[in-house]
Amino acid sequence: QVQLVESGGGLVQPGGSLRLSCAASGSFSINVMGWYRQAPGKERELVAEITTTGATNYVDPVKGRFTISRDFAKNTVYLQMNSLKPEDTAVYYCKISTWSRNNYWGQGTQVTVSS
Repeated sequence: QVQLVESGGGLVQPGGSLRLSCAASGSFSINVMGWYRQAPGKERELVAEITTTGATNYVDPVKGRFTISRDFAKNTVYLQMNSLKPEDTAVYYCKISTWSRNNYWGQGTQVTVSS
């Protein structure tokens, strides 16, 4: 059984920073790890993802502000978020995709950017 535990969300002022973490445990072989977000009334969208080779992909609105990284030994993925904007407010979910093509989601962590 795969379990994902997220942490690091919270309330921050515009221009501030937060770091999200997602630790995966269980029996699996991870391929891609990523972060998604869902704002009220909107669909869940990809924010960033990272492969086993360290290749990264970001959506345009977060490029230059967010950085995704991965600790292979700990099966943990991080999302460093800088220069946060009110439009970054959302529930952030981590997702892992295994080599056997299974996808697993975290429980979500709220990020609120407001003065």
